[in-house]
Order: sequence, then structure tokens, then C-alpha cells
Amino acid sequence: MHWKLFATLAETAGEREVPIAVEPNATLDDALAALFERHPALEDEMIEGGAVCDHINLLRNGDDPFADAGLDTELDEDDELAAFPPVSGG
Repeated sequence: MHWKLFATLAETAGEREVPIAVEPNATLDDALAALFERHPALEDEMIEGGAVCDHINLLRNGDDPFADAGLDTELDEDDELAAFPPVSGG
């Protein structure tokens, strides 16, 4: 399983793709913990008051996990997770 990071999150981590190892039946919350273990500075950018910041978008295989079980979403070992900070352009 791996995370794809975009924009400032990738800059903070120093890499765009972060492979992680989690136990079978892991949840999105477990995958976030594994990401923060590898890149602790990301937690400051992504978590506020114990919850994922409203402006951070997380995807599991291109879908919004918060439309279903949120951080309790169970993951499969081949899942692709993505994290997006707010992005603007012009």
C-alpha cells in the first residue's frame, strides 16, 4: 500500500509516493498513523484537534472515504491512498 502526496504535502515529506506497511484489516486511520510515523511533520499539516483538517482531501483508490466509513474505512493491501492540500492556480 502507498500514499501519493501532492503539492505542499509532497514538499514537506520530500517524496511524492510513500510506501507503508500496515496489518491486515487496517483502517484509513492506521494508514495515516503509518504515514505520520515515517513523516511526522505531515501530522502538523494534516491534523487539527485530533481530526483531519477540513481543507485536506483524502482519497482511497480515487474515491472519498468520508462518503462511507471515514477513518474507519478498511483497506486492502493494494490500495492507493492520496492526500491533497488546498490547491489554487490561475
